[in-house]
Amino acid sequence: MRISHFFRTGLIALIAVVGASLSSAAYADSGSVSIRIFKAGFVIGGSAGSGVLTFQGKRYPLSIGGLSYGFTFGASETRFRGTVSNIRKPSDVAGVYGQAGAGAAVIRGAQGVILTNQNGAVLSLAGEQAGLIVSADLSGLALSLK
Repeated sequence: MRISHFFRTGLIALIAVVGASLSSAAYADSGSVSIRIFKAGFVIGGSAGSGVLTFQGKRYPLSIGGLSYGFTFGASETRFRGTVSNIRKPSDVAGVYGQAGAGAAVIRGAQGVILTNQNGAVLSLAGEQAGLIVSADLSGLALSLK
């Protein structure tokens, strides 16, 4: 009898947690993102760029900057298109996105990445990289609304 009481209490707690997370996700929305990033480096790399967030029919300009540390040599330009999900307002996309990665581009190469910031915004991006770059590094990318 005691086991069923603990089981029932645990089940009720689980349903409450799942319900709370689903209700908060239900209020979240998504938008589309188009960004252009320039990256260059030798061991320590830097990146800068700009983009546009389209959210609920409005366009918001973005500013992008970042640093990387590791094996980085060369320079490239990457044009990404994708979506941002789990946002409630445009400013939720602003923040720092971190990643560890490796890649190379000789003239042209494909890129795909999924990143999350401290606000819970999830960027799902795909694009094309042009330039001559080889990298295996840790990097941080900061997005802000202009």
